[in-house]
Amino acid sequence: MAQAQGFGRRYIKAFFKGFFVAVPVTVTFLDRVACVARVEGASMQPSLNPGGRQESDVVLLNHWSIRNYDVQRGDIVSLVSYRRRALVAFQAMIRVE
Repeated sequence: MAQAQGFGRRYIKAFFKGFFVAVPVTVTFLDRVACVARVEGASMQPSLNPGGRQESDVVLLNHWSIRNYDVQRGDIVSLVSYRRRALVAFQAMIRVE
């Protein structure tokens, strides 16, 4: 019985050790490198949500390339409203200066 209790403690200790490593790594990756977002609505048709579908498209937001301002004509960028953090707008780049 004591051996089973020791196994349980080792298992819990290993779980928390992995958890405290995985969470900061995941948060850093999603904040600095890339994350996934949903695009809903008809504002980005025909590039996203083609054919007037009611479903939402899923896009990968690349945070890495925007660090060097590597934005080109035709790229789709996302903007976060500072007043309403839940509001994310997607726009296609038409003109780059």
